[in-house]
Amino acid sequence: MRLPVLVWMSLGCSTAVAADWPEWGGGPERNMVSAESGIALDFKAGERSPETGNIDPKTTSGVRWVVPLGSQTYGNPTIANGRVFVGTNNDAQYRPGVDGDHSVLLAFSESDGRFLWQYTAPKLGAGKVNDWEYLGICSSPAVVDDVVYLVSSTGEVVALDVDGQVDGNDGLQDEAETFVGPGKPPLTIGNQDADVLWRFDMRKELGVFPHNVTSSSVLVLGDRLYVTTSNGTDWSHLNVPSPYSPSLIVLDRNTGALLGEENSGISARTLHSNWSSPGYAPVGEDGLVLFGAGDGFLYGFEPAPAEVDGLATLQEKWRLDANAASYRTKDGQPITYATAPGPSEVIATPVYVDGVVYVSIGQDPEHGPGVGRLTAVDPNQEGDVTDSATLWTYDGIGRSISTVAVSGGIVFVGDYEGRLHAVHQKTGKPLWVHDTNAHMWGSPFVVDGRVYIGNEDGILSVFKVSKRKKLLAEVPLSAPMYTTPVVANKTLYIATQNHLYAVGGAQ
Repeated sequence: MRLPVLVWMSLGCSTAVAADWPEWGGGPERNMVSAESGIALDFKAGERSPETGNIDPKTTSGVRWVVPLGSQTYGNPTIANGRVFVGTNNDAQYRPGVDGDHSVLLAFSESDGRFLWQYTAPKLGAGKVNDWEYLGICSSPAVVDDVVYLVSSTGEVVALDVDGQVDGNDGLQDEAETFVGPGKPPLTIGNQDADVLWRFDMRKELGVFPHNVTSSSVLVLGDRLYVTTSNGTDWSHLNVPSPYSPSLIVLDRNTGALLGEENSGISARTLHSNWSSPGYAPVGEDGLVLFGAGDGFLYGFEPAPAEVDGLATLQEKWRLDANAASYRTKDGQPITYATAPGPSEVIATPVYVDGVVYVSIGQDPEHGPGVGRLTAVDPNQEGDVTDSATLWTYDGIGRSISTVAVSGGIVFVGDYEGRLHAVHQKTGKPLWVHDTNAHMWGSPFVVDGRVYIGNEDGILSVFKVSKRKKLLAEVPLSAPMYTTPVVANKTLYIATQNHLYAVGGAQ
């Protein structure tokens, strides 16, 4: 049986056959499109209570439930097994006894928003350089069967029992200490806590030096997890402290054992960090793991590691520079990184649709706007590929950390400057552009013939999937939106900077 079939069997669902949204992109191909219909369009996000500062549900309309999150939320919701999972910081204080700055993953009841349990990660001691204050968990978890797989802000990959501690402590027994960090009084672990089945510490085991934050959503293929390490530069932005540590690894999803790592030299070439989540292309006999790297290249790796010089290595099938040559050099001289005309890394997730891979380039939003590029790539290649693999490029886009959504013959993608671009899927020709007039961190999401996307001003814009621009609605939210709206079981989920909304769906 071919791996692509095994993949879907192991996930147990996809947006085409079930209604959960169990991982970033909904499935391994990462296309931000849902097959559901009947999704609510009109709703009111409500007003804050003067007493609590939280949204008063009585002031909302069309909202099934709304719950407070931390003060900064960058983790995208995933929905599976009757639960909604979202990464944030600890400022909502759901877990009594966990005080101060921690990164957390919150689990809520899908039906009514009731808080269920919390995974807690203490901050790393190095501060901003490794684990920026108050950022929280920035990764979307992936849920397979009864296990939640998460990349924590501490540089750890963890497997969590979907039920938390309610059914007992089934895995590791050290949560009382690890949830608060060294030198702190241990917690009394109870039903409000996560149950850690196993953990893999990328800093300890691989010497990884995460830059600012560890951020990756795992890719699940059968019994393997593919994880970006976030290895990057130090405070100077000039030096990579761990140039020989991998940027992409593969773990056994049942045990957390290291199965292999890339050995393509990505870390030594990294411009800033490795924050992109891996994707998958079901091509050839075994498919390809797609990785947008911190050196600005898109890579295709064979999924099964092979031993090379005693090291279990992910075999590179091809690589392609996602930057235009003119972004790298001018008059024979390299262009300085983090300047407007210079090169970028890949932060968006590569997406596979109908035999083509789509990926954009961008940088840490703190670096500001600059030149960008969207590339359509034929994944059936080998070696260091250039023109032979590039089907088209679109350079009308600025720097982007936005993963594409492909639907109706159109590629939708946002850029940091706040513009939503609609590009012809086959030719790469621009169809229309809409400026939302505020920075855009999240990705477009397509469902029910509409495109949803939020911005830093807290405006959710909704468009018709059409080759001519048609703006259907602009919904003001309670706070900035740095995440991507998603749909599961007829419900639209929106995470703002400090609230999670469940819009529509069954009452």
